[in-house]
Amino acid sequence: MSSFERFLEMMAVERGAARNTLAAYGRDLEECQDYLESQGRSLFKATREDLAAWLHHQADQGMAARTQSRRLSCLRQFFGFLVAEGDRDDDPTTRLDAPKIGRSLPRVLSEDEVSRLINATKHLKPPRDVMARALLEVAYATGLRVSELAGLPLSAVARDPKVLIVRGKGSKERMVPLSEPARDAIAQWKLVRQDLKNPWLFPSRRNVGKPLTRANVFTILALVADHAGIERARVSPHVLRHSFASHLLAHGADLRSVQQMLGHADIATTEIYTHVLDEKRVALVTQHHPLSGLKKSD
Repeated sequence: MSSFERFLEMMAVERGAARNTLAAYGRDLEECQDYLESQGRSLFKATREDLAAWLHHQADQGMAARTQSRRLSCLRQFFGFLVAEGDRDDDPTTRLDAPKIGRSLPRVLSEDEVSRLINATKHLKPPRDVMARALLEVAYATGLRVSELAGLPLSAVARDPKVLIVRGKGSKERMVPLSEPARDAIAQWKLVRQDLKNPWLFPSRRNVGKPLTRANVFTILALVADHAGIERARVSPHVLRHSFASHLLAHGADLRSVQQMLGHADIATTEIYTHVLDEKRVALVTQHHPLSGLKKSD
């Protein structure tokens, strides 16, 4: 068995790497090997300079920084494996610099678009229309991740709570206020739920005793987006989460409170939403300021 095969086997067995990840790593290593061989070098005996030359070659070819970063991660894991197995005494990737990745701003909907989405749920067939409305109201009122939203237990809303207790990443619990519209939508949905024995707030219609899947949530949002006249690509549970945070900050909420409601471990993650607001303010001035259309004179 070659070093490539042993490495990929280790990634699959010990680290549980997905099939797509294994395929991507295999391609990355093969491309690096092909490049080095074209330069009269060898991947297994590669130096830091050899690998840096390959990374620079990718950049010259216009490869995205994120892809370059993933390939460097693959090389680091591969050479770490070779050192651990005794196939090499040194790791040439230890002093390689990762390419800088610009952080893209989160996509958000306007408040009007969110209202259109929620109102568009009435076009779905009952009782799906009532469930979809509750789903969207809760998503927009709380900023829950899709897994948290789909997996809400019915017991979480048993007594019409004003605050929702959410179990998020790392099984950490946080409290998120529920808006009046969200509470009303939940109450209406509880009245028409058909599977009364299902312990989940949003039960699956096909899998008895199970909650909605992530795919189910995306499907519902896509249908609602069609009726609202909004492109499907612009609507997702994460976009609603981003919109929740951005709209809260736009209306004066403090950053620390939004961080806690989103369940972010680091406030730096939450700060990205302030950049969204900054961009919107710049666009507002550019579009509406009376002097924005005048050319600057020398």
